[in-house]
Amino acid sequence: MLKQFTGWKGVLAILAILIIAATLLYVNNLTLKMQQEERLKMQNWVEANKEILTAPSDANLNLATEILKNNTSIPIIEVDKEGHIIGVNNLDSAKISNDPKYLKNKLKLFKTEHAPITQQYNPKDSTERNFIYYGDSTILQQIRYYPYIQLGVVALFIIVTLIALSNTNRATQNQLWVGLAKETAHQLGTPLSSMEAWIELLKNKKENEPIILEMGKDLDRLKLISERFSKIGSTPELEEHELISQIHNVVAYMKLRAPKNIRFIVKTHGEEDIPAMISPLLFNWVIENLLKNALDAMGGKGSISIDISSHPTYNLIDVTDTGK
Repeated sequence: MLKQFTGWKGVLAILAILIIAATLLYVNNLTLKMQQEERLKMQNWVEANKEILTAPSDANLNLATEILKNNTSIPIIEVDKEGHIIGVNNLDSAKISNDPKYLKNKLKLFKTEHAPITQQYNPKDSTERNFIYYGDSTILQQIRYYPYIQLGVVALFIIVTLIALSNTNRATQNQLWVGLAKETAHQLGTPLSSMEAWIELLKNKKENEPIILEMGKDLDRLKLISERFSKIGSTPELEEHELISQIHNVVAYMKLRAPKNIRFIVKTHGEEDIPAMISPLLFNWVIENLLKNALDAMGGKGSISIDISSHPTYNLIDVTDTGK
């Protein structure tokens, strides 16, 4: 793990963390400044409202009226000293009419967002006062949440890109392995042909028959391996073959190479043979690998069971062993 983070991936990860941290810090500072500005606007709004309520009839209220008129973004709820709602501003009138709990829920929300501003409209009586609760403007809400949405989209894009790159690299590696397997099969072709010729020469002498028989088996095995390698990455050509016969052939081959204390059991449930569309070469290879894995897990003793059953839409081959 440490080595991975010392490379370019680690550098990119650190840069990404720094960019995210800087973005969030900047947004938080900007949000704090806007909250302070909106607090100041609300204080001015309250003073202008108080001036209009307490000013004599001949007073010039143009500035106060302009301040009240300019507040079109900050939602406001005004309550009296008993907590009853006596005025609202910049809230959805349709929701107020249709939902009786709308204003109460908004008031509860505003109380959690900002401390109220007290409006004392009777200088002679300090108990005569109202409380102004307000929420964040739409712009402030967008500034607060937009970076998180943006970072989420960017993170999703990066994840998708990394997955695509990983799949591309995996596909390239698979193509490389397929190429190497085919090249190996091709290179094996020449010495195998030569070995066949040498076996034909050895057949001229009768005393070589036992040797030739064993060499022929090994040569056939090498041919099979070469052919399997050449099939890697190719579309299998399916042919109808009998499953039980194929499996018995593989089991017979594995018995000769397995320890004597290993017992092979083939269960066919009374079926004589089960026809299926398979590629014999690749099918035998799969069964061999399953049996080899079972042998590796058994420690030289035990039993391997191959259960073959036929169903209307599929055939099932279940390989179990008594190993670890």
